[in-house]
Amino acid sequence: MPYLYYDVNFQPSICALMKRFGEKLRYLRQRDDLTMKQLADKLGVSDSYVSQMQTGDKVPNVAMLVKIADVFNVTLDQLARDDLEIE
Repeated sequence: MPYLYYDVNFQPSICALMKRFGEKLRYLRQRDDLTMKQLADKLGVSDSYVSQMQTGDKVPNVAMLVKIADVFNVTLDQLARDDLEIE
């Protein structure tokens, strides 16, 4: 069984999901007037990692998703599910 952290180019559905996640992450960051550096500091990662998550090039693990949800006060469902919008 393939793992989610494999190269997203090999799994189109995961690639689409991560692109949508990246769009949501960018929206939340901009909504809260945070730079990539400021968000990176809150998450304990580099700003390049934040950039790569926003473009769908990096797949965050569950622990990182929880941190992101906590920072923006949203649910994991809102972050991960394509059919749920963020208000």
